[in-house]
Amino acid sequence: MKRGYKILVAEAEALVPTYSVEELLARQQDPLIQLVDVRDVRELERDGMLPGAFHAPRGLLEFWVDPESPYFKPLFGEPREFVLFCAAGWRSVLAARTLMDMGLPRVAHMAGGFGAWKAAGGPVADKPRKAAP
Repeated sequence: MKRGYKILVAEAEALVPTYSVEELLARQQDPLIQLVDVRDVRELERDGMLPGAFHAPRGLLEFWVDPESPYFKPLFGEPREFVLFCAAGWRSVLAARTLMDMGLPRVAHMAGGFGAWKAAGGPVADKPRKAAP
């Protein structure tokens, strides 16, 4: 293998703006920043989620961001900076690089991901359960 995940992550980290957990904790109420959780739904159910974060699973992200996609989410058309995170920061930096390549104007990622957020004492909420029909 010529280019494994370590190389891909390092290349993305060299290009993608990165916020520390501390920077984002200080800007929790900033309406111009939207945290985007790219973790799998099972991770949210097991570990919790950041209050106010938008869940966009990694496997659907490109489809939700592209205005020409039938799955486009209008949130991604808003004039905000989208700060992606995952469990440790690898998926989010790769996803952020992809969104930059797609032309999303303001995208970044959170160093250390959800694990670093939780370790720093950032607020975590349970994922809301769907009501039974």
